[in-house]
Amino acid sequence: METALYLIPVTLGDTNIERVLPSYNKEVISNIRHFIVEDIRSARRFLKKVDAEIDINTLSFYTLNQHTSPEDVSGYLGPLINGSSMGIISEAGCPAVADPGADVVCIAQQRGLKVVPLVGPSSIILSVMGAGFNGQSFAFNGYLPIEQNERVKKLKSLEQRIYSEDQTQLFIETPYRNNKMVADVLQVCRPQTKLCIAANLTCQDEYIRTLMVKEWKRQLPNLPKIPCIYLLYR
Repeated sequence: METALYLIPVTLGDTNIERVLPSYNKEVISNIRHFIVEDIRSARRFLKKVDAEIDINTLSFYTLNQHTSPEDVSGYLGPLINGSSMGIISEAGCPAVADPGADVVCIAQQRGLKVVPLVGPSSIILSVMGAGFNGQSFAFNGYLPIEQNERVKKLKSLEQRIYSEDQTQLFIETPYRNNKMVADVLQVCRPQTKLCIAANLTCQDEYIRTLMVKEWKRQLPNLPKIPCIYLLYR
């Protein structure tokens, strides 16, 4: 196995590893002793789920989240520079996509270090596949503003882009604010605008539904505390 910074995808929920991750990922993980992670406890659980025989106590973990200083981030790649492969693990899905792992990848690229993204589930790609929207031109906008007036402005801007640029617009929300987000979309967007809600992707209770705004108003979903991604299109 080449010495590199491996970007290791994680399941999107309580899904069997075998369903969404190739066996090669386990092979890579078994040869890495240094991991950059969002949360050490969840990373340890994931690694044990991938390989029950792995000796967690022999591994080194470096925490990377919104509180990690740039100085710490810059120093995390020491083992890789010294010849040991490293892995990045996010909380769910693919690392470095809507994820602080991108900061480490940027540093690795600047230093000419090898970066290897591994295959795994991405809610962005899966939702585009399942929505029936434009898959040749789409934009992921991350989290929309929390303040309602700013969020309304952003929604109007995204809706304008789907009509002027023929571009699918994607965004996410903190699960406990899902119902508020849906209410705002239904209030702000045109009746004929299409909204796809994709929830718990790859999980047993997966939900992907596309309707026009006026149709959603007749069957308002209840999505408390469920990981969702939203897509808008004309």
